[in-house]
Amino acid sequence: MTDDPPSIDPRPRSWIDKIAQVFSDEPTDTKSLLELLRNAEQDKVLDADALGIIEGALQVSSMQVRDIMIPRTQVVTVPAKMPIQDIIEIVTKASHSRFPVIGENAEHVIGILLAKDLLPLILSENPEKFNLRDVIRPATFVPESKRLNVLLREFRETRHHMAIVIDEYGSVCGAVTIEDVLEQIVGEIEDEYDVDDDSYIKKFDEENFIVKALTPVDEFNEYFKTHFSDQEFATVGGMVLQQFGHIPERGETINIGPFLVTVLNADSRQIKLLKVTSTLVKIHKK
Repeated sequence: MTDDPPSIDPRPRSWIDKIAQVFSDEPTDTKSLLELLRNAEQDKVLDADALGIIEGALQVSSMQVRDIMIPRTQVVTVPAKMPIQDIIEIVTKASHSRFPVIGENAEHVIGILLAKDLLPLILSENPEKFNLRDVIRPATFVPESKRLNVLLREFRETRHHMAIVIDEYGSVCGAVTIEDVLEQIVGEIEDEYDVDDDSYIKKFDEENFIVKALTPVDEFNEYFKTHFSDQEFATVGGMVLQQFGHIPERGETINIGPFLVTVLNADSRQIKLLKVTSTLVKIHKK
């Protein structure tokens, strides 16, 4: 009498079954969990994007606000007593959606201004009666030691998108947004100022263009019909860096030839993204 052959389930295993198989040896810490996940990715149980998101989520639980916050020196603020026209100029130039509103100094944050709240005021027949305090939203303050997973949960519960960061002495040291936290999980989030991977320059409107810092100078010249030299610097970022004479912070501007160049994205090592405003267009319209 022979033993019956083992039965084989003819049904294909679902992705849940596969993951269950991967975790048959239960991980005991984050390191072993990540190792199992990476093995699962190599075995095609998880795709690379899913693995990246899981790794990002695990990383967020061990990070603090101070790790990703925008330093106070780089935060674009709006003084509460500033005239409406000056506020509109700041909002337009910075191209952000939210701005801390300050009182007597940068330490005195009294609220958050949403750029969209200015639209009715721009169309108003009596803009001189504008009072910024009437439209600002309450500001949320968080300590720089708060963990990012806790902050993300609070953002979701309160539906706030920006928080002012304070240090252990209660002094304002920066700002953080929900986008900053999400980018730690899913990678950089594209918005209207991002340029496609296969291009260097994106036309935003008739006067403004979004330009990657890695744009070759010769391609910039070809696009804008300019004649900047590419002998010393091969990229636009290198050319702009030379004009500044230092690594600029986000929001800094400089005039180069017929352009006003604004830094949209930069870190402590390099410029990443620029807004180029053509003054030639304005001249032609006169």
